[in-house]
Amino acid sequence: MSDPGFWDNPDKAREISQEATQLKDAVEGYKHLVSEIEDAKLMLDMALEEEDTSMEAELTTLVDGIREEVEKREVLLLLGGEYDKNNAILTFHAGAGGTEAQDWVSMLIRMYLRWAEKHGFGITMMDEQPGDEAGIKSATFLIKGENAFGYLKSEKGVHRLVRISPFDAAARRHTSFAAVDVMPEIDDTVEIHLDTKDVDVDTYRASGAGGQHINKTDSAVRMTHRPTGIVVQCQSERSQIQNREQALKLLRAKLFELELEKQAELKEKIGGTYQAIEWGSQIRSYVFHPYNLVKDHRTGVETGNVQAVMDGGLDPFIEGYLKKEANLKY
Repeated sequence: MSDPGFWDNPDKAREISQEATQLKDAVEGYKHLVSEIEDAKLMLDMALEEEDTSMEAELTTLVDGIREEVEKREVLLLLGGEYDKNNAILTFHAGAGGTEAQDWVSMLIRMYLRWAEKHGFGITMMDEQPGDEAGIKSATFLIKGENAFGYLKSEKGVHRLVRISPFDAAARRHTSFAAVDVMPEIDDTVEIHLDTKDVDVDTYRASGAGGQHINKTDSAVRMTHRPTGIVVQCQSERSQIQNREQALKLLRAKLFELELEKQAELKEKIGGTYQAIEWGSQIRSYVFHPYNLVKDHRTGVETGNVQAVMDGGLDPFIEGYLKKEANLKY
């Protein structure tokens, strides 16, 4: 990086700088872990030599922390896909069922945003279509941070909810479905054939919150790619220009995903074993009644602590999927 010509190619230089930072962080983390292990061993030796049981609680806490850190690093080793380090684009769609399904989408969005916040990822809302009475019909979010796609690719598929409906006066049990799509954000270094002549661009007045400006001008943007029929839209930014940029970014990601899905040998690189978005082919069930259970149908990972999962406790499910894909015991 000290080479005078290093920044002659800014994109390449930026890529190398990011990789260097990631490697440096990995090495520092490893050194810290080794130091913690050595401290624990020293503390154990002292306790045994002096037959001092008062150090047991502190030693247990230290060992638990080491175990947790080792498990995190084991999971990082599973994120070796070509696009795992990329930001992730999360899209939600309500299934059949009207208000029930739309409310389920809003619950899923809350769950994923809480997970992202806990892990220090940035969150940008790209588009959101509110439900007719409650909830959300569809929404798209950009989750920004290292390995965001690597973690979230496990969440692609249909999610099933079973509960007593708060919208049913007879308090009957209802089953709702929502589809979650996950794509890597693709930067300009990845070549994607996109002719702007094939794209129809419409502008319209944004809905929802955002202040006077966002509701009084045609700042929202909808793009339709005629050859594939793909439609994307964005209304999260205050200006039409910014929304165009975001919509184009989303369109590139969708075209990229479509191209890779055509090539069977590359499917696992972007999303593991492809799961068709069809009602009845759910990847995970969330049961609130007559008992409490969240179960992943691909891995068998389950928990009775439904509230913890809805508060963003998705790590056991994500780790279970990554280990299954790597043929590891979980």
